[in-house]
Amino acid sequence: MKKYTWITLGVILLLLGVFVWYKYFFVFGEGVKSGYLNYAIKKGYVFKTYEGKLIQEGFGRGKTGTITSYEFEFSVEDPEIFKQLEMNSGKSFDLHYKEYNGALPWRGNTKYVVDKIVNMK
Repeated sequence: MKKYTWITLGVILLLLGVFVWYKYFFVFGEGVKSGYLNYAIKKGYVFKTYEGKLIQEGFGRGKTGTITSYEFEFSVEDPEIFKQLEMNSGKSFDLHYKEYNGALPWRGNTKYVVDKIVNMK
């Protein structure tokens, strides 16, 4: 009976580990977004994270039928990248990002994490 309990516990822990890895560490997508940097801020109650917003050219439909601009909200892990963004707010950027299936509190508030500045104008 003990043997089956340990096997069941092991399988449950393995499945839980796979779920956590898939939800928070598996890179679902990668890409580059271009636009004008609206803001870059450091915020948080317990975990201070770097956050930013890119305003992309073009217009889309808002939730109420109004026309709005495309916005890309993202997090930044590297303090050096954040410093460069912070010093150049309002400029045009091409940002390389990784998309995860979930956000971790110490990684940022969004599931999009910018890991590289491709171009700045």
